[in-house]
Amino acid sequence: MKKQYIKTQIAMRQAEFPTLLKKRECQLPIDVDKIITIPGVRRCGKTSRMEGVVNELLNSGVGRERILWVSFDDERFVNMIPDEFDLIIEAYREMYPHIDMQSVYIFFDEIQLINNWEYFVMRLFKHYSKHIYISGSNATMLSSELKSALRGWPDEQETLPLSFKEYCVFNEINTESWLEADMAKLRNAFAAFNNEGGFPEVVLTNNPLQKTKMLQTYFDTMLLKDLVEHYKLKNIEALRYFLKRIMANLTKPTSIRAIFGDIKSQNLKVGKNDLYEWAGYACNIFLFIRVPNFNKSLKKIESSLPKYYCIDNGLYSSVLLPQSDDDGKKLENTVFLHLYRHKTPIQQIFYYQGKAECDFLIQSGVSIEQLIQVTWRMDNEETRKREIRGLVEAAELTGCKNLCIITADTQEVITLDNGLEIKVIPAWRWLLER
Repeated sequence: MKKQYIKTQIAMRQAEFPTLLKKRECQLPIDVDKIITIPGVRRCGKTSRMEGVVNELLNSGVGRERILWVSFDDERFVNMIPDEFDLIIEAYREMYPHIDMQSVYIFFDEIQLINNWEYFVMRLFKHYSKHIYISGSNATMLSSELKSALRGWPDEQETLPLSFKEYCVFNEINTESWLEADMAKLRNAFAAFNNEGGFPEVVLTNNPLQKTKMLQTYFDTMLLKDLVEHYKLKNIEALRYFLKRIMANLTKPTSIRAIFGDIKSQNLKVGKNDLYEWAGYACNIFLFIRVPNFNKSLKKIESSLPKYYCIDNGLYSSVLLPQSDDDGKKLENTVFLHLYRHKTPIQQIFYYQGKAECDFLIQSGVSIEQLIQVTWRMDNEETRKREIRGLVEAAELTGCKNLCIITADTQEVITLDNGLEIKVIPAWRWLLER
């Protein structure tokens, strides 16, 4: 009976393609002889990226009968055991006995719901097909766990919520025009993007209240499914408060020790070591991304306080009550996510804190290639001096002369007495041009 379910699902998915999709900036690779894994935070569009591959295959002439797609979140697979994985191959071969499995493109969505799935995927890759795509939404799909389970074979394609350019595509806003009216639309779109973030389903929803409810549901699911259930955590009340405290400290160096003291004052019982573990788990499920303080000493980097950036501004806003300085915090978070999205394997992102502060140092190999400050406005003289002072101090330490200040809507070039030049760029323009 289960084999018949599998046949039905394969046939239904084949009939649904091609899917009407909004294109993402970066498409998944095709025909690279790797197991393509798509890790990422929940609801960021991993399944849609796989559907985009199917659309491309169909456009290139691949017949839909060569698409084998199984979604394991179907309730009929709830009690599936590893020994039953072979039913998938048997079902497909009974449907298409004339097709060589080597030419079949296999897509497994939410496969982490079945125990020991990795052994089946490895066997498929070795003996049946080199065209395998897998995605999932919890911590078992982490790069560290996947590389171990799949023995070095995965080609990881991490997925984030929408970039600003993708946000504009989803909202049918022209990003190529220099007409004043179109640039005004871009400015307005950026203000909205900086507030609501880039989860695709949220972006395509028009009702603001519904957007907030969806984002709060995302957070609760990450809390209960990806953290509590996967890591077998018990103290849900303390965990929820801890995650909110890290969010509240967005853009600032975060002391777990200080949060521990705060939690104790709330009469919530938790161990200090538990908090350090929880912070790591929250990064594992892509809720936060950790950024260390720059230092030429690796030991000092590891012992310094990190900053934690949130995976999405809308998620941050829906979990915490809005504050008066949120625009600047969210702008810095937006800039970080864009830097993280486009960093290469040899690049690292740091912040710098000495006598002054610099928001981002981009290191490529052994050299610092760019210094970036982020501020919402530049019209306040004290703010202007502070941002310049941080760049100058970081430049003197690192020798980097590529200096930039990203603002909400200011553009100019600042030339200093020492010959350094600082480019001031509106965020909406920087996000599109980079």
